[in-house]
Amino acid sequence: MKLVVDANILVAELTRKRGRELIASANLELFVAQTPWQETQYELSKRYRAIAARTGASLDHAEEQYKLAIQLAEASVQVMEQAIYASFEQDARERIPRDPDDWPTVALALFLGVDIWTQDKDFLGCGVATWTTDTLLARLRLS
Repeated sequence: MKLVVDANILVAELTRKRGRELIASANLELFVAQTPWQETQYELSKRYRAIAARTGASLDHAEEQYKLAIQLAEASVQVMEQAIYASFEQDARERIPRDPDDWPTVALALFLGVDIWTQDKDFLGCGVATWTTDTLLARLRLS
């Protein structure tokens, strides 16, 4: 199954064992737009530092976990340059008026002709099918 993955999913799932296994699944071919990938790296670093602070782990441990998560993502998710899907920007912006910053994800999905994996309700009604993690897990169990 081919999907464009939103930054919120990558950040959340790369911090979970279940999510890391899902992202690495041979049943998925995942793509992410350039800007959401940059957002993922920034937010994931913050998330691992917050986890370390909450659990008492060292910042070195947090940095190591962050690096492992990024390595997994780089091996499992294809980062697509903006130039590839830029011609879909206007259409994507019109489809996602509540959060125009999410246009790259919609544009990439339109370009590739695939669905979006997200928990973000702003994508609902954009004309591209969306999958939550729970629905994706249920689908993959049936396959």
